[in-house]
Amino acid sequence: MGTETLIKIFKRDLDRLKGEIESYNDEKNLWVLKDGISNCAGNLCLHLVGNLNHFIGAEFGKSGYVRQRDLEFSLKDVPRTELIKQVNDVKLIVENTLKTLTHDDLQKEYSRRVFEDKMTTEFFLTHLTTHLAYHLGQINYHRRLLDS
Repeated sequence: MGTETLIKIFKRDLDRLKGEIESYNDEKNLWVLKDGISNCAGNLCLHLVGNLNHFIGAEFGKSGYVRQRDLEFSLKDVPRTELIKQVNDVKLIVENTLKTLTHDDLQKEYSRRVFEDKMTTEFFLTHLTTHLAYHLGQINYHRRLLDS
């Protein structure tokens, strides 16, 4: 894979995330929970931004970002404009950070034990793209349920 491909995937899906957040007919619905849904779109958006700021911005880009994961799920009623700003900001962080990684960097063993097996940095970054896509799908479904 390579950093160019990873950048394209992250940018595409972060643009889709922004589009989903913008597409809610009623901004209040970003924070609504229904039976069987444990996370609303607003908190999933905060979680994705926090996840990428932490793993890509802080770990690879040395941005100094300090993750407060609890707040990703406990904050409520963050304005849509702020969510979109955070998505735009993290998109730049991801792109600028990944541009600094070389092919050799991608092939190195990832330094943290996230899963049971060892993995390369490239594998972990690919995992982050699928994590983003997974929650993006949840947000899309959440929006369609509440806006119908």
